[in-house]
Amino acid sequence: MNFFKQLFGGGVTADLKDIIAAGAFLVDVRTPGEFAEGHVKGSVNIPLDRVQSQLATFKNRKNIIVFCRSGGRSSQAKSILEQNGFTNVVNGGTWNNVGQYVN
Repeated sequence: MNFFKQLFGGGVTADLKDIIAAGAFLVDVRTPGEFAEGHVKGSVNIPLDRVQSQLATFKNRKNIIVFCRSGGRSSQAKSILEQNGFTNVVNGGTWNNVGQYVN
């Protein structure tokens, strides 16, 4: 497991429950097909390959949580957003991990 933590930046360090309760923008970066098979209530689907072209969607959001199937694509999405000046992004890891905190 340490291999994955090193690869994906240490895993989830933020308190997801509190950030979600405060109204975080929940972004599932999986493909539309994966999203259609199941997703977190209230989340939006912006596939990883569209994050760069959808930067305006992320503006003026207090907190952003990105997630996917295993945490790899969400790690990449977090990096893309940070490279474009967003400092309020959390890699939530898997969609199931994020979903456990959504009512």
